[in-house]
Amino acid sequence: MYWRLSGFYFFYFAALGALVPYWGLYLRDLGFGAAEIGELVAIIMATKIVAPNLWGWVADHSGRRMALVQVASLLATLSFAGVFLGHGYGWLALVMSLFSFFWNAALPQMEATTLNHLGRDTHRYSSIRLWGSIGFIGAVSGLGVLFDRAGTAGLPAVLLALFGAIWLSSLAVPEAPSAPPADGHPPLRRVLARPAVASLLLVCFLLQASHGPYYTFYSLYLSAHGYSETAIGQLWALGVVAEIGVFLRMHRWLPRFGARRLLLAATALTVLRWLLTAWLVEAAWAMVVAQTLHAASFGVYHAVAIFLVHSLFTGPHQGRGQALYSSLSFGAGGALGSLAAGYLWDGIGPAGMYLAAAATAALAGLIAWRGIAVGESRGFKTG
Repeated sequence: MYWRLSGFYFFYFAALGALVPYWGLYLRDLGFGAAEIGELVAIIMATKIVAPNLWGWVADHSGRRMALVQVASLLATLSFAGVFLGHGYGWLALVMSLFSFFWNAALPQMEATTLNHLGRDTHRYSSIRLWGSIGFIGAVSGLGVLFDRAGTAGLPAVLLALFGAIWLSSLAVPEAPSAPPADGHPPLRRVLARPAVASLLLVCFLLQASHGPYYTFYSLYLSAHGYSETAIGQLWALGVVAEIGVFLRMHRWLPRFGARRLLLAATALTVLRWLLTAWLVEAAWAMVVAQTLHAASFGVYHAVAIFLVHSLFTGPHQGRGQALYSSLSFGAGGALGSLAAGYLWDGIGPAGMYLAAAATAALAGLIAWRGIAVGESRGFKTG
């Protein structure tokens, strides 16, 4: 089962590694301007706010999460094939809307399925998820060389092949029964009203919002301070390598240190990362240190968040729990962070933008410290 689950993550994040860094370049080569590129890329993030919750409701009520993942993966592949039928702005906007509606539905339900297959060994999630990071690095590195030589015209074909591989890998994963919690199934609104749940979701939103300047402007920021494209690429890769290192160790760290302590450490190290980026951008050693902190700001944070969401959203709410995590953090948090970064870049400058990111991460840490108490749930008893 390990390799079946890992295979899905490998292809899913390999596709992400092809889509996120290179889709904008492909659109530029088609002749679109910066505003149009931004709008077409934003569609992917915007659908992430709505789609996971709708599909999560369907999964929770049907109980067939893996069937939904398989259907969503197939429909995403078929929808994306529409890019071969036209290159106009309106047509591509429609294609990306349909594609991302299905694309963003699959991963949260796969997360819930994976954790259900792991049973009591949920701390081993990170050893499966690391294959997603490996797939991302392989796609980013290999396609960079390919596109330098041949241009980006072949990107749609590469993406279509990877989306097809995601669908095929999903067919190898069986359904996992959802284990009901011992105390029954409280309504979702009662789960959301719990202080620990509300605090956790707010922490996730704020931490991902603090990453907005990084995902949107990091390359431009480094370039403005004299870094070459090769050096910029190496720094991006370093962050993902550090993330893999964390995923290799999280199955030991969670039982030893506890979820709450690890989350607090992740927020503190995220603050340090953005402070280094704001104040010491011209020092290469500082940027190396800052990028290794991606291990905490994403690696530790994400592994802990997945574990805690699985602990707090039990029984019939698992699908919507993972969907809420995805839509509120990577969807709403990422969208707001990227939007705010654009205004801050022009308003207070790049360094000020990263200082604002550090303040946002510090607020997340304060909320985690005050709002997430030890012992409220299985996920926090180890903290």
